[in-house]
Amino acid sequence: MLVEIRVRDLGVIEDLILLLGPGMTALTGETGAGKTLVVEALELLVGGRADAALVRSGAGQAVVEGRFSGASGIGSDEVIVTREIPAEGRSRAYVDGRMATVAALSDLGDQLVDLHGQHAHQSLLHQAAQRQALDHFGGISTSEVDDHRAKVLDLGRRLAEIGGDGRQLAREVDLLRFQVTELERAALGDPDEGSHLEAEESLLAAAEALRLAVQGARCNLIGGEGTVDQIGAADLIGMATTELGAHGPLADLAERLRTVQGELADVAAELRQRHETFEDDPERLAAVQARRHLLSELRRKYGDRLSDVIAFEAASRQRLADLEAGDDLRHAIEAERERAKRQLAEAEERLGQARRAAAPRLAAEIQAHFGDLALAKGRLEIVVGDGRGDEVGFLFGANPGEPALPLEKVASGGELARVMLATRLVLSEAPPTLVFDEVDAGVGGEAALAVGRALHRLAADGHQVLVVTHLAQVAAFADAQVAVTKDVRRGRTVAAARPVEGEDRLIELSRMLSGQPDSAAARRHAEELLGLAGSA
Repeated sequence: MLVEIRVRDLGVIEDLILLLGPGMTALTGETGAGKTLVVEALELLVGGRADAALVRSGAGQAVVEGRFSGASGIGSDEVIVTREIPAEGRSRAYVDGRMATVAALSDLGDQLVDLHGQHAHQSLLHQAAQRQALDHFGGISTSEVDDHRAKVLDLGRRLAEIGGDGRQLAREVDLLRFQVTELERAALGDPDEGSHLEAEESLLAAAEALRLAVQGARCNLIGGEGTVDQIGAADLIGMATTELGAHGPLADLAERLRTVQGELADVAAELRQRHETFEDDPERLAAVQARRHLLSELRRKYGDRLSDVIAFEAASRQRLADLEAGDDLRHAIEAERERAKRQLAEAEERLGQARRAAAPRLAAEIQAHFGDLALAKGRLEIVVGDGRGDEVGFLFGANPGEPALPLEKVASGGELARVMLATRLVLSEAPPTLVFDEVDAGVGGEAALAVGRALHRLAADGHQVLVVTHLAQVAAFADAQVAVTKDVRRGRTVAAARPVEGEDRLIELSRMLSGQPDSAAARRHAEELLGLAGSA
């Protein structure tokens, strides 16, 4: 619901803040005080057309901010919407401080607010919303049609994948056979084979150099085998150990050298083992290099990585199998698609019949409220198109003998608001905040009381209802009342709004009834209205 709205420099509004609660709130005040400007500000928040003429004279821009809470489908518990209308240039929109398009604002507004009256933002005037309202009323689901339609589209895509003329298919089959054969001969399996081969090639290519390095290092450690000319490091350390060990004060150093001598022996033994493993294998080296070249060529043609090439092989093999199945597969899919089309047509016909059956019942239930809402001579028709009945239209006839025409074309602002009110009384699905402007146009007396009761009932069903009204009979049914006034400050007209309660509300209702806030008779009537509304 709308928790707070702030309006700055919009028409006669200089800076206005309204805090709103649940239930029904009535905006009242003298004609021209600025009540409708508040509604226009709200319309701007939900994507309404911005007009630079609305910017207060002397101001650079008008700004409207609204805080909404508790609305489903908006992705958070609270959302703040801002609209800026400069005196020159295009308007700007923001949602939670981030820039947004007016179209996005309108989509969000459809989830938050519905305006009924002289304003354009009324969801039930759109065919899609009227169709959705009819489906909700009749308990009609489109899932069966949606499922059959999705199946028809999927079968169509499968046919397109295996379709084409004979020559094109033959060329594709030949290419796929070549590719699959080439990949099968390559016997791919391990996506990491390339890195393994690279490591093996490096080892094979360096085998001779490694053998020489191991041999030289071992000779340096233990001396030349079979000769007495070369003494190794191990012998030299042994000699040093003997020299030091003969002297007690140097025994600790001799012990440390013995440790080094043991470590050298271990290294020499491991070098001998390594020397035996490094053997030249030119044939294996050539095979590894040829395999790496083959994998490189396959990656160049079929994928950046070997895993991509393996995936391409699997997809190509499946595609080739589908194409080789040829006519049998196509005929089977075509037959299945024809069955799916028939099932879709039957489901669409059932959907259309359900909509056409529900339409007069919904129209009758809505029209049943017309008498109480000063529309006794009006009639509502809901027409549904052929087939699945996607074309749904609400038609309204205000006068007997005149044809019923699309609602938005024939109803006045007040009539339209009351028709929407009657519709909302029947349909429970609606945005959380409903705004009615001019709902009391052309009504009075008992009809005005009926309008007030209807709005109160709508609020009791869980909606936040804001109503701009000139009638005390309507305002008395509100849970809260806000009086909009205008004053002259520093030579400029400025609109203000304040909640009225208790004595202040009686005074405001008295003004609405007689034009004289201090009238004793009007006060008694106001008290009577509040008592009547309290018992509703």
